[in-house]
Amino acid sequence: MSILDNFDSWKGFLADRLEQAQANGADQKTISGLAAEVGDYLAQSVNAQNPEEEVLKELWNAASEEEQQALANTMIKLVQKK
Repeated sequence: MSILDNFDSWKGFLADRLEQAQANGADQKTISGLAAEVGDYLAQSVNAQNPEEEVLKELWNAASEEEQQALANTMIKLVQKK
């Protein structure tokens, strides 16, 4: 099963990677930039596997660069809440 098959699995994967980045000394600006890069990659290269990912992809594609950064930051906050 792919991490993209289930939105909770995807959030768990992101949370784990966020914790690793923080443990390795990455600051919030670096993490935020990487999150935006991941968002770009997913929106352009990966087919959504569930309704939540489809909504995120549509939002990402409709957003300006500034709004995309806000979405990336929001995803970071979402996975930090667990």
